[in-house]
Amino acid sequence: MMGPPARVVVAGLGSEFRRDDGAGPLVAERAVTRAGRGTVIGPLADPLDLLGEWDDADLAVVVDAVHSGRVPGTLTTVELVDGPDGELPGGHRGSSSTHGIGLAGVLRLARAVDRAPRRVVVVGIEGDDFGQGTGLSPAVQAAVPAAVSCVVDLIEGGAPCA
Repeated sequence: MMGPPARVVVAGLGSEFRRDDGAGPLVAERAVTRAGRGTVIGPLADPLDLLGEWDDADLAVVVDAVHSGRVPGTLTTVELVDGPDGELPGGHRGSSSTHGIGLAGVLRLARAVDRAPRRVVVVGIEGDDFGQGTGLSPAVQAAVPAAVSCVVDLIEGGAPCA
């Protein structure tokens, strides 16, 4: 097990006014509070808003509600690292989030200007309802405690959750 990173940022992507899209900011806030360390970034409307906020962090955890066709409430974690061809693994050339620009593109841009976090882990929560309004769907609400625990584990120096 690795020791806790020196500078940790936890970014919550999404809007509480688009139902399940509000899961990212909610989980980010709860995880940093529970861990007692780290800086919450967000809520952020767009991954591009990470630039300038996550600069030079040892660890950036990005929490977002995603829409990939999996069962609502399913958690997915992906550590974004360069593959041998310079592309990010797991099809992260674009974005499976509801945002317009992909996180991989933002990470490449941060690396190009030498301001990227040392390590980036994405915690995705499969959403069900991204319509107008507040409140999470039952499946996403039920997944929040596990997502918070996953982020806390990362903050404390653990490996990405399964």
